[in-house]
Amino acid sequence: MVSRPNSRLGNQLLITPLLQELSDIFPEAQIDLFVRGGLAPILFQNYTNIDTIFKLPGRPFEHLISYFSIWLRLIMTHYDLAINAESGSSSGRLSVKFAHAKYKVYDLSDNQLEKLYSDYRHMAKHPVYTLRKLLDRKIDLPIHPLSIKLNSKEKEYGKKFLQQFVGNSKKTICLYTYATGNKCYSKDLWRTLYAKLHEHFDNNYNIIEILPKENISQLDFTIPHFYSTEIRNLAGLLSASDFFISADCGMMHLATASEVPTIGLFSTTNRICYEPYGPKNVGINTHETFISKIITHIDAGN
Repeated sequence: MVSRPNSRLGNQLLITPLLQELSDIFPEAQIDLFVRGGLAPILFQNYTNIDTIFKLPGRPFEHLISYFSIWLRLIMTHYDLAINAESGSSSGRLSVKFAHAKYKVYDLSDNQLEKLYSDYRHMAKHPVYTLRKLLDRKIDLPIHPLSIKLNSKEKEYGKKFLQQFVGNSKKTICLYTYATGNKCYSKDLWRTLYAKLHEHFDNNYNIIEILPKENISQLDFTIPHFYSTEIRNLAGLLSASDFFISADCGMMHLATASEVPTIGLFSTTNRICYEPYGPKNVGINTHETFISKIITHIDAGN
């Protein structure tokens, strides 16, 4: 059982490297998930080793019977191993404590490993590093990327839909201009960034905006924009794109999990902990000169 009782898109996607690692170590094992909200069945539907998904309601005080019945189901289930995927989660620790499991892991942080590996603090990586140490496995192997595990049909659908949407054979850069709270950049910044991208790449790339479920645009809907609340269809479209640019948010992690080269913009959250990793992805500090870095990264990926 892997516990991550958080309903946010990004936080659930950040456990996918851990799930893939568990599948490598225990290929015949079934994994139950203890989560919050209704996203998990959509995100993990192509993970063939996922069995039961315990879904706590997003607003427990409005659904008390459902809330306590899910906890009861968890307590009555027996496991070989129960893991709290985020040491800072009190609900995660409680779920592992109450679970009937032969082995329990409450905390996947390790100060010694943090000193040895510069990327240890990344939210997707430190559970994997620590699990390898606990199980006496080789620690410095490559860590799986975030993955929503799109199948060939989903990728083909996304490719065809994107081609119909843009109406040409040019490559495509996707912008996602929304984020919550102080992670959301100003309209002026996005207008400046778009103008520079348009000036530099207009002959070779389409530039489109992916809209959030709130249907908000920091570019005031002035460029071609796409709206969908269907997560996997959106992931398919992203997988067919050539670059994705956004602030640190759940959609940034969805893009990474969809295998589109992702450029994450960071100003307030910790880039070391959340940046999109892998050779085609990059996290950029926007307190420094950053537009030229974005253009250089895209040029290098052509």
